[in-house]
Amino acid sequence: MFRVRSLFVLLLLSGCEAGPSGPTAPTPLPLLGSAPLATERTLRLVHEMAIETELVPNKLADLQQLLDGGWGETADAPGEPIASHTLDGLPPPSPSASPTLVVRFAHLADTQLADDESPARVVDFDTMAATYGAYRPQEAWGCRMLNAAVRTLDKVHETLPLEFVVLGGDNADNAQSNEVDWFQKILAGAPSVECDSGADDDPVPGPDNDPKDPFVAVGLKMPWRWVTGNHDVLNQGTFPIAASLSDYTGTDAGFTTRDWSTFGGAPTKGPVIADPRRAAVDRATLMRKVAGDGDGHGIGAASVASGRAYYTFDVAGGAVRMVVLDTSAETGGADGVIHRADLDGFIRPALEQAEAEGKYVVLVSHHGAPTLSTGGGTGGTAQADAVLADEWRSFLGGFPHVMLHLGAHTHLFRVGAALPSGGHPYYEAETASLADWPGQVRVFEIWEHDAFLVIRAIPIDVAAEGDPLMAEARRRQAADFSSGWVDPTVGPGSEDARAVELWFPKVVAK
Repeated sequence: MFRVRSLFVLLLLSGCEAGPSGPTAPTPLPLLGSAPLATERTLRLVHEMAIETELVPNKLADLQQLLDGGWGETADAPGEPIASHTLDGLPPPSPSASPTLVVRFAHLADTQLADDESPARVVDFDTMAATYGAYRPQEAWGCRMLNAAVRTLDKVHETLPLEFVVLGGDNADNAQSNEVDWFQKILAGAPSVECDSGADDDPVPGPDNDPKDPFVAVGLKMPWRWVTGNHDVLNQGTFPIAASLSDYTGTDAGFTTRDWSTFGGAPTKGPVIADPRRAAVDRATLMRKVAGDGDGHGIGAASVASGRAYYTFDVAGGAVRMVVLDTSAETGGADGVIHRADLDGFIRPALEQAEAEGKYVVLVSHHGAPTLSTGGGTGGTAQADAVLADEWRSFLGGFPHVMLHLGAHTHLFRVGAALPSGGHPYYEAETASLADWPGQVRVFEIWEHDAFLVIRAIPIDVAAEGDPLMAEARRRQAADFSSGWVDPTVGPGSEDARAVELWFPKVVAK
């Protein structure tokens, strides 16, 4: 009953008739009418959040009951207010009568684009809270969600020009070659992208009406810059890939993957069809892939040689320098690692140069200070030279031009002031994920106001207008979250952490 009803609904939404699949080129989505910032209009969950232990989203019949029960419903809501923050906790000063825009960019975090048919998947480990990411009801729709995010950012760009998009890391979900390839093609734009592996699946007969069909990728209209996350270099974002290579391209799905030979993608232990395109990517291969695509997305010869995404670039006008860090640990463990050799060999010289040139600094990494570690957690090996949060904050406090350390990883909107003893305060912020509810991206602006620089950060709901597959992905994403099958510490975050203005006093020249 579930499959019949779901098939009918999806066909009705797509406007496509069932029929044999063929080589017909996919049809582009209609032009997007609007993409309002969350301060203008946002989405809210209709169903009251609750811990639903009886209905398990990785069981198809249970998932259908959740969806039929309205757990995935959303509705338009009024725009959110902007919360103002200052480093000293005092009310912000009066804004300048004519502030100057320094830069505007977007932060696209934790896409976790998954090959959900890979034998390296671990659906068996899906639970509430800590291991909720082992299965997401919307994960097969990940490519469509990313394409919708690109479409949304392009629409924003028409009225609020974006200089660039910086990623948040965890762009792929399982360090697989095909996941990275899909990601790059969607951001670059392509007449046809097909996020399918193993068998050429078409669970709903006909074109562009299920997540395994090819589609037109619109492509970003502005440059984007790479950031590496733990899921980009580790098996399930946790385990070194060297110990799992046979799991990727073989036929044994010992911990359960998904079978898309019929609609719904029922969990299966296989055997599955082998596919060499699922090969794991090590750091060196990953950096070569990114550097060889388009303009290289910030990855130059040094990163290719080291296999690590450490680099800098200046925004137009040169007032702000972006410093990109690679905090993922190929030795395993989901949390971040900053090695002392990287602190002394790259980060310190980069910040000293920025200080000497009077440039304000925004650091970007996948892991923020709260999730820095020795690397010795589950699946990892402790690193003797790891720099932990307190030391990291004290170190950054020694550089007065450091304004912001921007991270991701937690799938949570978070903002706070770092107040290192004896050093200069600065801001820390994290952006929630595209993969989980609320499935938003965030636009950052830096404005010059007299004696202050103001960092404004506003979320945007990814548009589903004219895109029934994105609408279905959101419905599943919302049901997963509202029923408690996503770690309750992730998601929208507190109201004062989503749409924010961060007042940073200008550095007074000595």
